Amino acid sequence: MVKKSSMAAAGKEPGRAPGTQAAIAAASCCAKRGTRHTSSPGNQLSRTSAQSRGVPSPTPPRARRTDVTPGSPMAAGGGHGRGSWGSHGETAAYGAEGRGLEAPLANGRARLNNSRRGAVTAEGTVCGIECCPRRGGPQRAMLRRALRLGLGRGLLGRGLGTWRGDSTLDWDGKVSDIKKKIQSVLPGGAWNPLYDTSHLPPEHSDVVIVGGGVLGLSVAYWLKRLEKRRGAIQVLVVERDYTYSQASTGLSVGGIRQQFSLPENIQLSLFSVDFLRNINEYLAVVDDPPLDLQFNPSGYLLLASEKGAAIMENNVKVQRQEGAKVCLMSPEQLRNKFPWINTEGVALASYGLEDEGWFDPWCLLQGLRRKVQSMGVLFCHGEVTRFISSSNRMETASGEEVTLKRIHEVHVKMDRSLEYQPVECAIVINAAGAWSGQIAELAGIGKGPPGTLQGTKLPVEPRKRYVYLWHCPQGPGLETPFVIDSSGAYFRREGLGNNYLGSCSPTELSPQEEEPDPGNLEVDHGFFQDKVWPHLAQRVPAFETLKVRSAWAGYYDYNTFDQNGVVGPHPLVVNMYFATGFSGHGLQQAPAVGRAVAEMVLEGSFQTIDLNPFLFSRFYLGEKVQEHNII
Repeated sequence: MVKKSSMAAAGKEPGRAPGTQAAIAAASCCAKRGTRHTSSPGNQLSRTSAQSRGVPSPTPPRARRTDVTPGSPMAAGGGHGRGSWGSHGETAAYGAEGRGLEAPLANGRARLNNSRRGAVTAEGTVCGIECCPRRGGPQRAMLRRALRLGLGRGLLGRGLGTWRGDSTLDWDGKVSDIKKKIQSVLPGGAWNPLYDTSHLPPEHSDVVIVGGGVLGLSVAYWLKRLEKRRGAIQVLVVERDYTYSQASTGLSVGGIRQQFSLPENIQLSLFSVDFLRNINEYLAVVDDPPLDLQFNPSGYLLLASEKGAAIMENNVKVQRQEGAKVCLMSPEQLRNKFPWINTEGVALASYGLEDEGWFDPWCLLQGLRRKVQSMGVLFCHGEVTRFISSSNRMETASGEEVTLKRIHEVHVKMDRSLEYQPVECAIVINAAGAWSGQIAELAGIGKGPPGTLQGTKLPVEPRKRYVYLWHCPQGPGLETPFVIDSSGAYFRREGLGNNYLGSCSPTELSPQEEEPDPGNLEVDHGFFQDKVWPHLAQRVPAFETLKVRSAWAGYYDYNTFDQNGVVGPHPLVVNMYFATGFSGHGLQQAPAVGRAVAEMVLEGSFQTIDLNPFLFSRFYLGEKVQEHNII
């Protein structure tokens, strides 16, 4: 026993921390006096007697033993053995945030070596005990220090919890979290969403643009740039392919030219090339690096046979009238300028002297996206699946009854999820590219009697086009322009390592040629071997030894009516506007088309370039605006 006492005095007894002896002395004194600890404001404990406060005992007092004389240890409640404190009916109260925590002492057996279940303050430290009549300033300070050092290192130092072996389950924290969640869903409680909703689009937006390609982003840019007051228009762009892995923009060859047959297309390209040449004046963002489109102004070279020579002459005349710098070349002039060309079968050539060539389409896409985000445009990765609209019936001047619709709500289904978000809006821009026909059908366009305006569909569908990359060490040099053969095959240089991009549209080779399946983007390598390469090798003999290195496929938003764009509002779905159907030249004209659509939305008419010939109504009227120079 002496040895055990020595170990305890030295603080080496297992399970007993230093300072416990002081706690034993204080608690034993209180037990003999029949008092208990209560909490007062300030988390200071004072001793009181349950009887003096008028608090009934939790259990009836047991009968006094007649064989125990007053003043003996048994009479003082210590009859259960050495070290025991408290008897039936006594309670111990400990302070926690100024509140008393009272627990009956079961059978008076709560020994101090189990006091690790004792009380703590809100800060997790043991309160000072003021119960001993012999206490003084130094002794009290020493007692408090001993309790902090001895008992504060165990469970008491961690806050109120449940002790199970060597771990504590922080029930207070869990209960607090549960209470907050319950209160958030109760009527009148503060709303606290249980999951992140940052990926959802807003519930309201002035303009919803369906399609986040270069055309949709250009519309968003000009809407924000031309708004009367900064922040006056809220614009949301919805794009389902957030990686742009199948977007037509990134899969195109990036050409820009003014050699079109229609004045409107020439004007669109002239505006756009000025935009591209001064790209950082339009799309610069503070603290971001400037854009480098890697514009290569090598020009376009179009070749015509005897059959197409007259059409080429007329086209060049129109192009010059609109301000394009284009010249005509005879076969002899062509051989002198580009000796690597075989001029057999070539009757005439047109060559762009300025503002034609190619650029990096991916850089333009990312530059537009970065800029519009800095202007406050919102983005959402999802798919438009439904339109909610209202309708009114009216009669035209000819007596035909038509139904006018207005879209009020767009349902956006989130990517790889069943959830959707309804977005209230005032304007919808259909810039969905190859899939814009499907978006038009969702709005009810084309769902009417055949031959009527209500039954006229948007004639835009996806057409798959291949692009091949090949290497030819003896191929044309750095001065090589973007060449378009009379057969429809085309090519241009790619970089400085004698690499070339090129292909041909199937319908350009033969109107009876079957279109590739647009259901996938798989590449038909046999198409190059059988249909493209023979024409390339005939026009450029060095291409006899070319080797294809890679290939990919992309989509045209092909207008089957006249291969020209559709710009402006729908006559019946009055708040849906189009920016689609350019059949391969939408990328190069995107900056100008975006401005035209923004002008129509904000001003009610085209301001910079008159694009009324590209309105939807021409499909109903049967007025084709045919573009002959489609690649």
